[in-house]
Amino acid sequence: IHTGEEPYACRFRRSAHLVMHQRTHTGERPYRCAHCGKRFSHSSHLHRHLRIHTGERPYPCPDCGKSFGVKSTLVTHRRVHTAERPYACADCGRAFSFIQSSNLSSNLSRHQRTHTGRRAWPCPECGESCLRRAGLVAHRRRHAEEETPCAPQQGQPA
Repeated sequence: IHTGEEPYACRFRRSAHLVMHQRTHTGERPYRCAHCGKRFSHSSHLHRHLRIHTGERPYPCPDCGKSFGVKSTLVTHRRVHTAERPYACADCGRAFSFIQSSNLSSNLSRHQRTHTGRRAWPCPECGESCLRRAGLVAHRRRHAEEETPCAPQQGQPA
């Protein structure tokens, strides 16, 4: 570490870090949750996951007292109190306080589609596309309420 030498592949100075990193390539997940069977590549990820089962929330917000099981969730929550908005649109400058980490689009990505016009949520029945998932849900509800589904858009399969 002190010499700056990086003798291992993927530029890790310690072999233990290389082993942990290699799991991203191999898909190995040697740590298993005894409660639900979910597997993890790092013991720290299992430790964090166990809080779901135990209800432990070791990260309290100093402003309002609400507690969180994951430190990064606390960091994101604190922006409610600070009004920090670190994620800005390159086109118009509108800023957002967080980027969603689930499979759904982030607030910023969803906003950027207003500039591009890209509609990411196509209807499987008629091909009409919606800007937001909620719009698609409402659109599909209309299909369910109608006796006959709407006709496919021009150029869309029937």
